[in-house]
Amino acid sequence: MTLDVDAAMGRALELAAAAPEWGDTPIGAVVLGPDGAVLAEAANEREKRGDPTAHAEVLALRAAAERHGDGWRLTGCTLVVTLEPCTMCAGASVLSRVDRVVYGAEDPKAGAAGSLWDVVRDRRLNHRPEVTAGVRAEESATLLRAFFRSQRGL
Repeated sequence: MTLDVDAAMGRALELAAAAPEWGDTPIGAVVLGPDGAVLAEAANEREKRGDPTAHAEVLALRAAAERHGDGWRLTGCTLVVTLEPCTMCAGASVLSRVDRVVYGAEDPKAGAAGSLWDVVRDRRLNHRPEVTAGVRAEESATLLRAFFRSQRGL
């Protein structure tokens, strides 16, 4: 199935919406291959797996690398994620060589694609993916706000 970025973000939002079922923060990620087909997708699973690295982006990048024809190098691929990547996920996107990172809501407390840090565009690194911010940002932010309100009992 071939998706455009908006449709891929829609799928990432669906994945994110499921994560609270197992106690995880609602973040979803989709990796599109060079042809726009979905290579992999995931939601946060830190609580589910008891793994601090089980962020949606890392899980999706790992699965995409298994399916992509160029091993771990995800050249030509796009990572679409509902929340701005943290330092770990931004680093993983750089190291996986994705061509593009697309995210929804900004993360002023931990974002590493322009908000707090800018790992993905750091000129000292040998790869810098293109970044597109704000795709369906309000939908992403609404999911996150609802989740954290429920966590606080509001």
